[in-house]
Amino acid sequence: MTRRKEVFAINWMEVEALANAMHDNPHHILGMHECIDDVYINVYLPDAKVVKAVDLSDGKKYSLVSERKEGFFSVMIKDKSRFDYKITAKFDDGRELEFIDPYVFEPVIDPIDISKFNEGIHYEIYEKLGAHPMTVDGVDGVLFAVWAPNAERVSVVGNFNNWDGRVHPMRKLDYSGIFELFIPGDFIGEIYKYEIRSKKGEIFMKSDPYATSSELRPANASRIVKLDYKWKDEAWIKAREEKDTLSEPMNIYEVHLGAWKRPEDGREFYNYREIAEKLAKYLLEMGYNYVELMPVMEHPYDPSWGYQVTGYYAPTSRYGEPEDFMYFVDYMHEKGLGVIIDWVPAHFPKDAHGLGRFDGTCLYEHENPLRGEHPHWGTYIFNYARNEVRNFLVANALYWAEKFHVDGIRMDAVASMLYLDYGRTNGEWLPNKYGGNENLDAIDFIKELNTLMKERHKGVIMIAEESTAWPMMTRSSSEGGLGFDYKWNMGWMNDFISYMKLDPLYRKYHHNELTFSMVYAYSENFILVLSHDEVVHEKGSMIEKMPGGYEDKFSNLRAAYGYMMTHPGKKLLFMGQEFAQFSEFNESHELDWSLFEFDAHKYMQAYVKSLNKLYESEPALYELDSQPEGFEWINANAANDSILSFVRNGSDEEDTLLIICNFTPVIHKQYKLAAPSAGKWQEIFSSDAGKYGGGGKNNRGIKQTKKGECDGREQYITITVPPLSISVFKKKI
Repeated sequence: MTRRKEVFAINWMEVEALANAMHDNPHHILGMHECIDDVYINVYLPDAKVVKAVDLSDGKKYSLVSERKEGFFSVMIKDKSRFDYKITAKFDDGRELEFIDPYVFEPVIDPIDISKFNEGIHYEIYEKLGAHPMTVDGVDGVLFAVWAPNAERVSVVGNFNNWDGRVHPMRKLDYSGIFELFIPGDFIGEIYKYEIRSKKGEIFMKSDPYATSSELRPANASRIVKLDYKWKDEAWIKAREEKDTLSEPMNIYEVHLGAWKRPEDGREFYNYREIAEKLAKYLLEMGYNYVELMPVMEHPYDPSWGYQVTGYYAPTSRYGEPEDFMYFVDYMHEKGLGVIIDWVPAHFPKDAHGLGRFDGTCLYEHENPLRGEHPHWGTYIFNYARNEVRNFLVANALYWAEKFHVDGIRMDAVASMLYLDYGRTNGEWLPNKYGGNENLDAIDFIKELNTLMKERHKGVIMIAEESTAWPMMTRSSSEGGLGFDYKWNMGWMNDFISYMKLDPLYRKYHHNELTFSMVYAYSENFILVLSHDEVVHEKGSMIEKMPGGYEDKFSNLRAAYGYMMTHPGKKLLFMGQEFAQFSEFNESHELDWSLFEFDAHKYMQAYVKSLNKLYESEPALYELDSQPEGFEWINANAANDSILSFVRNGSDEEDTLLIICNFTPVIHKQYKLAAPSAGKWQEIFSSDAGKYGGGGKNNRGIKQTKKGECDGREQYITITVPPLSISVFKKKI
């Protein structure tokens, strides 16, 4: 607590500023000030009646007097040098306080931190900004720090000071827009906000942008917590660094944690720890190796599903504490399961307690509404050109990898970031400096983040949800790409669903919707997705999309999932679709587990389970996913019959698979299927098997190739092609 001696006199204009909650440097007048031969102690405590300073070395007490301004107490102690002290105070309402004076401490955040943040390269800024329990000069307390460069005054408020912004005003650090205050005491578990006075005189309350925990909605104050979980996944993290997901199976189950399963004891949600054990068991039983979580960052509005974030650094309190979420990830790793989280750096909501107009100005968002607002979503767009904003986002993604050990980040709404005219008509957007519609600042931000993630957290996969043909999404920035590891294949999804919704009678006229994806299949590293977006907003669940009667719907869906699983690309399926839930996703209810009273849904779940096991066990279905050598057509042109046949290759010839799909309810007997090589072929999987609810028209026994021209090849086998089915054959060595 050392400080140079100074000439000190009370500036009553400063006192007036304190009383009116307008002071941005309260340390200049409050606390202890050592003069040549004496010291001053100044305290501002509204409504206090008796205030004393107690010397911690000898217990001597000094009475502070309030003279000219009620609430401002001061004492001059002659012939005394600086000493450590505490304040005691009594109030008319009977309250008594005892505390170490927060205004005796030097700044904690140093100039190097400030400089790096100003430049946008402080990638651990979350260790400085926010609320951090720590020890300063031997005193335990919490450092509060927030970026609000255009605020006239910022105060920490909470139950500990009756939410009175006059009690704990913060100091604005030189050469920065950061306000900080170290408050001694034990505040673990306490809630707080920042009371901000803008330069226009507006006063509003904001949650902490860097808070690591929050109140349960609809309350929205930030909470002070410690992140000191003891991880047990060192072996997992080390193995992840050596992993090559391109040549390994990646089968992702997408989940909304609050709507997968709910407790039967009257509670609204399971805790992160409870859901971890239940979900991991189900994932392992079903054969998934990754779970993707819809956003777990704090958000106020349940129907946003987490995609309108107000607490980017805080796991939502709906399911427990931050350490509970750490346990969730750790437990998944223990069971051999990877965790991917959805992340939303494209936009944020306008809730009064959130980031919008944070210090009374457009701080996090672009000031021009043609750049700073989404006209259709009613949200603000981040200003990626601003160093501190870009730093906030880059550090946030790194934070989830560093502090919560997540294995992947799926970046939401990337197209809206890349294009300045996204969702806008002529006259509603501003071009870039070259006159184009590319958001150059967002592009730089994405490249920076993806490069840093690979440098700092090797093995964490970065995934883009992007719906256009933007080139080289999954090429490195050094190659001119954006640096993602994978891109959601939205083109395949749209074509595929459009095709599957058709009555089989008309599918022959849309055959290219099945085959077109192979034209661009190797332009990027793709994940085939049937996500939550496809089963909401009256689009119907996957089973509801299927045409025909009850049984035909299930046959169609089995064929659809089979084609997806054998098509090149990693896989993602949204929860509930694996057992053919009829209702659309609803965040306010758990999945329709009661459907297992009906055999058709049991069969469908068993089918998806077997399909997942097939995918995991057959290298040809994943080993050369990103290489053209991994796929070849047998016949892509049998449009009149709505039949496709193709080969999936692995690195070993013995892994080769021969696949045929029939998308009509017509059975084909004695069908000649060209084979990639001579020999004996055996059906190892059929969606028409009776155990899956099919008709049981399987190909039993071994199929020996015969010589003869068929689809441009010299060998073929004769098989039965069941209606609305997929069949997989493997060469018997």
